[in-house]
Amino acid sequence: MAKLLYLVHRLPYPPNKGDKVRSYHLLRHLAARHQVYLGTFVDDPDDLQHLPVVRGLCADLCAVTLAPRSAKLRSLVGLLTGEALTLRYYRSAALQNWVAGVLAHQQIDAAVVFSSSMAPYALAMPGLPMLADLVDVDSAKWTEYAGRHRWPMSWLYQREGERLLAYERSVVAQAQRSFLVTDKEVALFGRLAPESQGQVLALGNGVDADFFQPDARRPSPFAEREQALVFTGAMDYWPNVDAVCWFVDQVLPLLRRRWPGLRLHIVGRSPTPAVLALAGAAVQVTGTVPDVRPYLQHAAVVVAPLRLARGVQNKVLEAMAMARPVVAAVHCVEAIDAQPGTDILAATDAGEHAARIGELLADPRRADAIGRAGRACVLARYSWPARLAGIDTELSRAMPVPRRDEPEVMLT
Repeated sequence: MAKLLYLVHRLPYPPNKGDKVRSYHLLRHLAARHQVYLGTFVDDPDDLQHLPVVRGLCADLCAVTLAPRSAKLRSLVGLLTGEALTLRYYRSAALQNWVAGVLAHQQIDAAVVFSSSMAPYALAMPGLPMLADLVDVDSAKWTEYAGRHRWPMSWLYQREGERLLAYERSVVAQAQRSFLVTDKEVALFGRLAPESQGQVLALGNGVDADFFQPDARRPSPFAEREQALVFTGAMDYWPNVDAVCWFVDQVLPLLRRRWPGLRLHIVGRSPTPAVLALAGAAVQVTGTVPDVRPYLQHAAVVVAPLRLARGVQNKVLEAMAMARPVVAAVHCVEAIDAQPGTDILAATDAGEHAARIGELLADPRRADAIGRAGRACVLARYSWPARLAGIDTELSRAMPVPRRDEPEVMLT
């Protein structure tokens, strides 16, 4: 059993949004095999109540409260220093001091950092082996944002993409191994950073198919005989906001010409004013719900019209695990190991999204068959233990040889 420093930019519990789902399951995976010293930030006061759950998984925990407004102001200093703003956003003397204290009093074997923004804390400790889970190529996401905004935001996003890419390249160069969610993201980073070839591996997302499974006893949250479309996700995350605003403007009117009673349910925490403004006869905005599964299970179709998000989308895997048909943007479908047209339906523009959803609404038997095939796909290919097994091999390679007075522990 090794001693690991695990650094995560957001408290990995509850697993109610994409990055927290991955970081939580990675924490569970590591904690089942090693002693984990977790350093993280709490950016939502509601998450403070969950600290005991996280503490129960760790040998020690440092959770620094992060005030988003103050962090944004702090990040702007990066405009003067030339740094990526993301790095200053997550800079904390309290966390750095805790990391230094842990390394001074514990014989830490290696660090695992979740997202490039947490790498500075590990890299400040010379000689500490580090594995970096970059998750997605965040720099490419910022660059893509630049193309969708006017000046000055386009300049700011382009700058952030360039600065963050330079830092991501530095992290990969110094880490023993780095990870991204998909082979496609690995290939993208390889094009952006040719020197990284062979240093970055795919470490795929999974889904808890025991939790996300249909249950005949679970009541529907919808009106009787309602045809409900469902979108799930954190609704203060800009790619999600962009997706639902575009869908309501471009796709939903096409569908309601044939199904005037059709309604989109936007299910997720912290809806922005732009999302709240969508609410009406054709759209329900739920905000936080105690359990997302009833909405998924009783949806006629689950939609994921994401135009900006990268990599494997947990929302897609969870809906598939719930045995409901999913219509998703083509790049979301390409990111997962599923058969388009059988396990899930893909669409590019508004017309295709409307057409694919319309096909399922018109043929409930086909919709159910796709839902069943989607769940079978998840069960076969997306269990978390199988997806995360690759990190064990890399940890074994990264950690120093055990001292002679210690028994060697084989990692499995």
